[in-house]
Amino acid sequence: MTITLDSLEPALSVRHVLTLERVLAGEPEVVAGAGHLDRLVRWVHVAEAADVGVMLSGGEMVLTTGVLLADDEDKQAEYIRSLHRAEAAAVVLGLGRAFPSAPDVMRRAAERCGLPMVVLHRPFPFADLTEEVQSRLVRRKFAAVSLSEAVRTELTALITAGAPLQRLLDEVARHSACPVVVTNLAHRVLGTAGERPAVDDVLRDWERIARQAWGHHPGRSGTEGDGWIRAELGGRGERWGRIVLCGYRGDTATGRLLADRAAEALVLHRMLGGGAACSWEEQSAQSLLTDLVSGVVPARQLLPRARAAGLPVNRRTFVPLVVRDGDPARLERLLRLLGLPGLVAELVDGATAVLLSLPRDQDAGALAAHFATRLRTETGPDHTVVAAAEPRAAWDDVPTGLREAQHVADAVADSSAVLDLPPVVRLKDVHLRGLIRLLRDDPHVQSFAERELDGLLREGDEDLLSVLRTYLATGRNKSRTAQLHHVSRPALYRRLESIQVRLGVDLDDFEQAASVHIALLAHDAQQQ
Repeated sequence: MTITLDSLEPALSVRHVLTLERVLAGEPEVVAGAGHLDRLVRWVHVAEAADVGVMLSGGEMVLTTGVLLADDEDKQAEYIRSLHRAEAAAVVLGLGRAFPSAPDVMRRAAERCGLPMVVLHRPFPFADLTEEVQSRLVRRKFAAVSLSEAVRTELTALITAGAPLQRLLDEVARHSACPVVVTNLAHRVLGTAGERPAVDDVLRDWERIARQAWGHHPGRSGTEGDGWIRAELGGRGERWGRIVLCGYRGDTATGRLLADRAAEALVLHRMLGGGAACSWEEQSAQSLLTDLVSGVVPARQLLPRARAAGLPVNRRTFVPLVVRDGDPARLERLLRLLGLPGLVAELVDGATAVLLSLPRDQDAGALAAHFATRLRTETGPDHTVVAAAEPRAAWDDVPTGLREAQHVADAVADSSAVLDLPPVVRLKDVHLRGLIRLLRDDPHVQSFAERELDGLLREGDEDLLSVLRTYLATGRNKSRTAQLHHVSRPALYRRLESIQVRLGVDLDDFEQAASVHIALLAHDAQQQ
């Protein structure tokens, strides 16, 4: 049988104990501390001595007949105070020979201390109450431990199967039935799981909440109220993060077990590499920027995630960039070196998205150009293309900007070796190539490209296609084309003649050459 949070018995509070059928047989009456009946009962203990507190560790429901207290009001008051100091859950007094009714001294002392005091009006075997409560406590503890071990087993199986971090967090959220957040020590959110509306509510003001809850207690673990339970992540004496169960509705002990099992699994996942080459920070940024680019999730809904990931979002200018053949780790280091706030995430086909978040009084264009120039200085101008969209002042416009930057990067993907590109390439720099890129999936464009290039495509002559591509990209410069292909001018002339014969065109005619050029651009765009 699968053990879940819902299958656990409710945590036993004083109020709950007083509703048990075997306890009701003693006709219990609350005579003090009625406002504190929701205290949890950890154990049941029978004690008569006035200094009972030294035998307790907190959370006990203490049962007594008061036989050793009957003739001494000072001892009665001290008995209550001792229970209060020991943080007992409640005291239950069996009325009878020692006390026919609730003693005023004990009742008043309990009320002052806020200690629930219950009297039993009918003779009642304490053994019955003890057996009932202890058996329920033991069953619940066993179920909680079983749940803990089940979670450990499931998470270990996922890690062994190479599951990503998100899959592990989803499993933890399923068991805890509350939002789950993983952060680094600076409170930057590295991963979340749970129902999206609930997660967004948690992230909306995450940094303030996290710092308020734990900022002054860097070494503390456990709960901070309202069901917020955390466990530290780390190893070999060094902490590097934490996992937080946000608004856990079960009892604290079970929540701690779940959090501890989750923390163990996450540490193991990180040690083994999690089946991925990138860090959790990179995975977090990748998930956010991928969602922004895809447009599947509205930008407004992603704002809490961006803020929680450490990206400044209030009164900022956003600069969407896409870097071709850029190493994400190198880009991260360069951002830190230049002091530019932003997120970096690898997309697909060798493209890396960079989203800069700059103060509005800074020159976004100049800073983007400075970043691109430094990057090209390190990697070489022939290896890196930095494409950019115009800066965005509104967060809702960021997805469009990222897609525009990606479009520009794609448009120059195959031409960077033969075109003189500025440090930052924008939409205005890709001209016809950019338009063709946008129209590449249009059936009419596809048909046009196939028809114009049929003479070369049918033969599959990649060498002649490459010569044609270079010749047209260089503005029909024969000397430059011969140089780039390492052939003599006469050899180039023979190849150009062969191309013209196969295509049935005159490349010296501007209109015919333009038609072939557009067809070749469309063909190349369709292959990407």
